Amino acid sequence: MNQFLGTGVALVTPFKKDLSIDFDALERIVNYNIDGGVEYLVVLGTTGESVVLTKEEKQQVVDCITRVNNKRLPMVLGIGGNNTKAVVEEIITTDLSDFDAILSVSPYYNKPSQEGIYQHFKAVAEACSKSVILYNVPGRTASNMTPETVTRLANDFKNVIAVKEAAGDIVQAMKMIQQTPDDFLVISGDDMIALPMTLAGGAGVISVIGEGLPKEFSEMIRLGLAGKAKEAYKLHYKVADSIDYIFEEGNPVGIKALFNKLGLCNPTVRLPLIEASGDLQKKINDFIENL
Repeated sequence: MNQFLGTGVALVTPFKKDLSIDFDALERIVNYNIDGGVEYLVVLGTTGESVVLTKEEKQQVVDCITRVNNKRLPMVLGIGGNNTKAVVEEIITTDLSDFDAILSVSPYYNKPSQEGIYQHFKAVAEACSKSVILYNVPGRTASNMTPETVTRLANDFKNVIAVKEAAGDIVQAMKMIQQTPDDFLVISGDDMIALPMTLAGGAGVISVIGEGLPKEFSEMIRLGLAGKAKEAYKLHYKVADSIDYIFEEGNPVGIKALFNKLGLCNPTVRLPLIEASGDLQKKINDFIENL
């Protein structure tokens, strides 16, 4: 399970100007992150615009990343949704042989009770032959998964090994760290508080800015895991502004604008998202030039 200690990156799906997938750019981004020192890759998460990809496109993205990674880093696949039966069906029918875990988001829109969330993940855990990382992101799902529910799932299912905690609430994160078993990983899903969460006993981060600035961000988290707070915070304050910028107009709008500046991919996103405004692109460009 130590393979998920440190920095995982939520990979984007780059598009050409005609909105088709840019596989050459995807290859560049995967290599850029591996060379930058991140610990693992997260495929087809929210940042990968998975909700606007067809089933065929998702498979093409998986095939491309798997080939380029070539078993160099562990990989996590996003499989989640708000229809439990459909999620279970997808888990059962997906070839997970190249993946070390799945990342599964708490059901959105339906706003289930804590018992409903527990029963959903019970079905997911029982269907999945691999490790399961729970994903709590109330800003997107409109419901919060409490520390008690996470702890219950961690205790009841051996393959529920971690939570990506993105409520942006350091107190809740600390309760999860305190209440869950010692070998359970509480992973930050919020770049701005990834370091304090790590220093409080968390396992690192699944990051968006981390894929744009892999060297700085993964080094910051490694320092945090080693308890070197002062050195780690130096890096945190060096990159902090960029975290605000990349989320200013939605995700992955900002990170693609940053990649555009780095020459790794176009800033193109699919509707309902739209490309970064000129103002935001300028802020990001200035940040990268000053870095």
